[in-house]
Amino acid sequence: MCGILGTVPTTNDKEAFLQALNTFSYRGPDDFGVYHDQDISFGHRRLAIIDTSLDGHQPMSYACGGGRYTIVFNGEIYNFLELREELKLKGYEFRTQSDTEVILASYDCWGEQCLSKFNGMWALAIWDHRKKHLFLARDRFGKKPLFYAFIQDSQGRDLLIFASEMKAIYPYLKEIKPSQYFDNMSDVRYIFSYDQQKDHTLVEGIYRFPYSHYAYYAPHKSQQRLEYKRYYCILDYLVDSPRCYNEAVEIFRELFLDSVRLRMRSDVAIGTALSGGVDSSSTICAMAYLAKQGLKMETKDWQHAFVACFKDTPQEESHYAKDVVDYIGVGATFLDINPLDNWDKLEYYFYCLEDLYGRIPLAQISTYQAIKKHGVSVTLDGHGCDELVCGYGHLIYALWDCKFNPLKIYDLLNTTNQTLAHPLSRTKIVRNGTSFILKSLIKKIIGKEIGLASKDSSHPNFQRMDFFTQQLYVIFYETLLPVILRDYDRYSMINSLEIRMPFMDHRLVEFLFSLPFDYKNGHGYTKRIVRDSMDQLVPRSVIRRKHKIGFNSPMVQWMQRDRAHNGLREYFLDLAHSQDFLQSCFVKNPQYIQEAITRICNGQENSFHLAEEIWCAINPYLWHKSLRYAIKLN
Repeated sequence: MCGILGTVPTTNDKEAFLQALNTFSYRGPDDFGVYHDQDISFGHRRLAIIDTSLDGHQPMSYACGGGRYTIVFNGEIYNFLELREELKLKGYEFRTQSDTEVILASYDCWGEQCLSKFNGMWALAIWDHRKKHLFLARDRFGKKPLFYAFIQDSQGRDLLIFASEMKAIYPYLKEIKPSQYFDNMSDVRYIFSYDQQKDHTLVEGIYRFPYSHYAYYAPHKSQQRLEYKRYYCILDYLVDSPRCYNEAVEIFRELFLDSVRLRMRSDVAIGTALSGGVDSSSTICAMAYLAKQGLKMETKDWQHAFVACFKDTPQEESHYAKDVVDYIGVGATFLDINPLDNWDKLEYYFYCLEDLYGRIPLAQISTYQAIKKHGVSVTLDGHGCDELVCGYGHLIYALWDCKFNPLKIYDLLNTTNQTLAHPLSRTKIVRNGTSFILKSLIKKIIGKEIGLASKDSSHPNFQRMDFFTQQLYVIFYETLLPVILRDYDRYSMINSLEIRMPFMDHRLVEFLFSLPFDYKNGHGYTKRIVRDSMDQLVPRSVIRRKHKIGFNSPMVQWMQRDRAHNGLREYFLDLAHSQDFLQSCFVKNPQYIQEAITRICNGQENSFHLAEEIWCAINPYLWHKSLRYAIKLN
């Protein structure tokens, strides 16, 4: 896991290039390297995980290929050992134990088709010294970031610059100003789920390279935008659904355990950010199961669980996490999350994060900060499971898939009801279901879209999926999850820590999108197939718990408590009455936000959604303030 930077053609100011590379030194505190020739400038900050020796140093040239290719790479290829053996049979030789060298050999062997062979996460750049062109690519689901811009240097030459984070590009811009998309991207309706496959960003002139794509760039061609080619779509890889549910459970368990096994490959200690929910608990319990079976290529130093605690708030669920660690017999570090610990760094964190965040990010940042301080540089976490099989508030859409079957309808409504903190009466849930169907029918009659629309809806396999799974497809692949992946890359990398996500293995994703809705949710439980496959490995108090809390900061409680009680009340009230805030062009409807802050802080309202709305509204203001940390080249 690392940070990368490059220009094509080479930059003349080598010192400024190094200065830009070091703007995200936290992405790679273990080593750094630069490479310059007449064609390119490549830079790399390294967080050493696989082959921690200097053999893994980047930028790396492929020695066995005559030095034809040079790479900078951010990410991990988990199946690199299998690929290396396959390449050896083709005559390739290796001088390191790194996955980076395997990427170079794979690209030499298969060209861009190598991307389909990788199981992992990546943002990479490869320069072909013979053909004089650049190859850029991101992983299937957008776990690793990549940005680029076309600039002019001090000599008036046109350059393509790319980087893991925008802050390394900032110094090369004439000015940092909001893009034409800023207002739309900062709207509270889109801040949680704007389309990550669109290439615009908050900053004018900087583009986000889309995941599932690659591009070639030749400097002799006049370009002001890269021409992307899509190499991956989930719909191209759907499989035949198993003959019965029990068979699906067995296949899921086998795929999930293999996904965890691959992600346990590390030359440093690994751990888990454990919430006590089904997803993270399944992950660490799978690790414990695999350890009992005997680890070969995987690390044996995995018994590190870290639990974020939010005492006296609705977000507290650490007792479930304790059930898990007691069950598998490992220790845990319980972390009391205090927002004051890092609040004075808030503007700096916004500079590091670079985007807008729907909720206060300090709980996540503080958790990964503590994990790193305990000597762990990699975690296996449960991200992606919700969007794969549960869908948050979208479960009700499966009513369309019940085909007016009364037993299926009742089962679905009952399952949906069981997810609520305060379940409704049977009469109320039937009324809600009937209301949903009637409203949806009216929409259909007048030609309005029901549910979420996908850009891939014309794909022949899109109609193979039931309606509920189509909704999951949108939130998993196009809107919500890509934003979450973006967020967690920053939360962790600010702290020089890598997150691996077993539920995001492409084989598992393709399998789950091939299954009917009632394999995913039913019989009173969401995530039905996950629970049934892990039932013997996870304590019953966790695998059968129905109410989901989620890893969110308790914003209402923090806003209502004063500093003496580890709260943020004074900060929010001061902000609400600050003329700098009220007169800022980055604050929409400041009087309404001022009143809303006052109502929450004074306890007149306790709405988490209103607290969310407030936070979203002040995000652009904090983002703009954070730009004072942007470096300027001398």
